[in-house]
Amino acid sequence: MKSGPSFSRLLEPILEPARLFRAPGAYARHLRHRRLYQQHSAAERLHWRDEYPQLWDRLPSSPYDPHYFFQDTWAAQRIAEARPQRHVDIGSRVDFVGFLTALTEVTFVDIRPLTIELDGLTCVEGDILALPFEDGTIPSASCLHVAEHIGLGRYGDELDPQGTQRAARELARVVAPGGRLLFSLPVGEPRVEFNAHRIHDPKTIVGMFDDLTLNEFAGVDDDGRFARHRTIDELSSSRYACGMFDFSKPAGTR
Repeated sequence: MKSGPSFSRLLEPILEPARLFRAPGAYARHLRHRRLYQQHSAAERLHWRDEYPQLWDRLPSSPYDPHYFFQDTWAAQRIAEARPQRHVDIGSRVDFVGFLTALTEVTFVDIRPLTIELDGLTCVEGDILALPFEDGTIPSASCLHVAEHIGLGRYGDELDPQGTQRAARELARVVAPGGRLLFSLPVGEPRVEFNAHRIHDPKTIVGMFDDLTLNEFAGVDDDGRFARHRTIDELSSSRYACGMFDFSKPAGTR
C-alpha cells in the first residue's frame, strides 16, 4: 500500500472516494452484462437474491502488492535454501506462514491467535514484545512487515513510541547463536503515519540489531522494483519502500 493524499486516506476506513465516483458506471455495466448473460440460450436462471456484484476486477493485468509479493518470495527462497528443521514466524502474513509448511515445520506466533489446523503448523498466541521463548533458542525466524506497527494500537497492542525498537530487541534475544532472522518493514524518510505504520531509515534498523550481523539487504523501491544485495543506504530517501534484512547471530554469542 503506497502512501497517498492525506484526505483520501482519512476517508478510506469508511469509503474509497475513487470507487464512490466510479460506482454508478460500474453498476450500470454489471446490470448490462447481467441482461446480456440472460439472453444466452444456455444461461442459468438468475435470481436477485443470489446477486453478488464484483465491480473492480476488470483490470489490464493481475494486481499485486510489491512489498508483500517480493518479501514473501525473498524470505521463502532464503528458508528453502537453508532448509531448517523448524522455523518460527512472528506475526507475518498467514498465507506466507501456510506456504512455509511445504518446506519445514512452522510455529506461528501472533497477538491475534490463528485458530486453524494444518499439518506442519503450530499456532501460538504471543506478544512480539514478550515472546514465549527462552534466550537464544530459535535457529530460524522471520518477522515480515510487522514491527512497524508495534506500539500504534492498530492491532490491539498498547501505545508505545518505542514499539519497533522494543520488538527488535526481543527478536534478537530469541535468535540462537548461529541462527538467522529474516526481517522486513517499510523504509525511507523516517516518519509515523498514525496509526498505520512507521517508516524507518534502513541504517536505523541495522542499529536496532547491533548484536546481529547483516548478511544481506534487499528491497523494493518506490517504483515497485525488487533487487537483492542493495547497499544499506540505497533506499534511505524513499517515500515508502520495503527493506528486507537477512540477519544472523554470531556463533558463541548469547
